[in-house]
Amino acid sequence: MEVFESGDAALRVVASSPDREANWATVHALAGWLDAAGADGVHGAVPTYDSLLVEFDPGVTSARQVWAFVMLGLRQLEFTGAPARAPREFQVPVVYGGDYGPDLERVAEQQRLSVEDIIGLHTTKSYVIRCLGAPAGSPMMDGPDFPFPVPRLKDPRLSVPAGAVSVAGRQAVIAPAAAPGGWCVIGQTPLTVLDVTAEPLVPYVPGDTLRFHRIQAEEFALYAGRKLEAAP
Repeated sequence: MEVFESGDAALRVVASSPDREANWATVHALAGWLDAAGADGVHGAVPTYDSLLVEFDPGVTSARQVWAFVMLGLRQLEFTGAPARAPREFQVPVVYGGDYGPDLERVAEQQRLSVEDIIGLHTTKSYVIRCLGAPAGSPMMDGPDFPFPVPRLKDPRLSVPAGAVSVAGRQAVIAPAAAPGGWCVIGQTPLTVLDVTAEPLVPYVPGDTLRFHRIQAEEFALYAGRKLEAAP
């Protein structure tokens, strides 16, 4: 683990072992410990794939004190291990292609596969949510097992609809809210992902899993208005 100052009010903690899964598990376990333990002046910890941003109020505490707090957390986790938490799975219906997935054929051509192959690869496995991104708690995931990374659009769209199911590089995501975007949209879910009246705003956390399944365009309205919920 390496710790770097990130401006005057944050530290960046980086896990750099050869084991990507261990790096991801470590930064998320540390984020959970820091949030649960609490410390004066520490606002929160934001984990990603292999790093963690620890934000603090420099008027209340110092980078040195926060660094010591981070080291305490790492020692505690080494001694006790990360608390066990059973992941929840979310089933996500998706209409692929057409107006719902305007980039599906583009992705198929780029991957040198058929449209059906792309859909098959996208629906064949469960995806671990690695971290929450922008906008509005987007579930960032490792992508489907495509032969090649998926290029981003040369001209990003000014607005991508809520529920858009997209891929780029080696990653996959669902858009909880409408926003500009340069990822390739291959489908759309009719489920409501973001609930502005709820706390938290999205129902999943890193470590939970999503699994996509195909529905037809005429079924879209049947799911409209339903919220994304964990499978029982």
